[in-house]
Amino acid sequence: MADRSFLSWPFFDDRHRRMAESFDVWAEKALPPLIDGDHAPGDDAALDRATRRLVGALGAGGWLAHCIPAEYSGAVPGRIDVRAVALLRESLARRSGLADFAFAMQGLGTGPITLFGTEAQKRAYLPAVARGEKVAAFAISEKDAGSDPAGMTMSAARSGDDYVLEGAKTWISNAGVADHYVVFARTGEAPGARGITAFVVDADTPGLSVTERIPVIAPHPLGTVTFRACRVPASARLGNPGEGFKIAMATLDIFRTTVGAAALGFSRRALDEALARTAERRIGGVALAEYQMTEDKIADMATAVDVAALLVYRAAWTKDTTGARITREAAMAKMYATEAAQQIIDKAVQLFGAMGVMSGGVVERLYRDIRPLRIYEGATEVQKLIIARQTRAEAKGQGE
Repeated sequence: MADRSFLSWPFFDDRHRRMAESFDVWAEKALPPLIDGDHAPGDDAALDRATRRLVGALGAGGWLAHCIPAEYSGAVPGRIDVRAVALLRESLARRSGLADFAFAMQGLGTGPITLFGTEAQKRAYLPAVARGEKVAAFAISEKDAGSDPAGMTMSAARSGDDYVLEGAKTWISNAGVADHYVVFARTGEAPGARGITAFVVDADTPGLSVTERIPVIAPHPLGTVTFRACRVPASARLGNPGEGFKIAMATLDIFRTTVGAAALGFSRRALDEALARTAERRIGGVALAEYQMTEDKIADMATAVDVAALLVYRAAWTKDTTGARITREAAMAKMYATEAAQQIIDKAVQLFGAMGVMSGGVVERLYRDIRPLRIYEGATEVQKLIIARQTRAEAKGQGE
């Protein structure tokens, strides 16, 4: 059992503690049959079925409600409960990367609607997502505009009461599974980031097609979504024209923190596995855990886990309690937790020896699961730029 002592930290309310304990009880019973098999690498249909089953179960269990405000079948009035989402992602990631993914995309794919949608848009999409009846997706990346979304070229041209979308989005999670996509396209109000607009596009809209499925090292439905003369009504627009980049960044402000929480879940599982393995494995008649070199690794792993947890839950607490932008705090949490998790899992693999690289083993799976987190929702290098620029801006402001 992973360490849960951090729940006593002042970042959490009693409500969060009760939720975390209840979820662990639910997950121990409900998740195993949902995450065993049926999503072998290369089998897109099986992976899609597994993703939909997980979304359905998480919705039926009431857990997706934490991604949605209470007014739309969610949990907390008026906002997304970032601490709850982070706690749930940590617990899910400890058990299954695919389960964490299925949960996280429901939040990311509806976050822009929660934050900037009209009342009609919220009523149309959020309750079904909270119940696990509809699958969501967030489509911003392009072939040459991933880390720099301001460089996107996909267009949305006004045509009477409609917009016509042209272009393609790639590296899109839930491509081919989603019932709706939040899509970002260039509308040209201004150059760069100020000329992008967001839209909610239903998956069955004529002109929208999934033209490629992309195999990756961890089970993850990923692909390219192409838009050809894809006509959507102006009522599908989120916010005002030219506000797309602001909408995307406000959404990532919330969910980057929870990426760090998922990495934290992977880290805790790796530490637990390493502790169990080194206690039972004997070399020269002595448990591996008793060797000083092992103790050195365990000390580094345990410390990194706690540092990551402090950064993740500081960011989540700050967002929940102040409602302010947490761009710097979220970037720190995401950057440190994902990079630390890679190192923690690598140490676990080393401590397992040959068993650590056997296909199908827990630490081998963790080794594949963690790698994408250092890239998606802003690569580590992008997070460093954000942190540095925010820190410099704050220092300049304090000096004036």
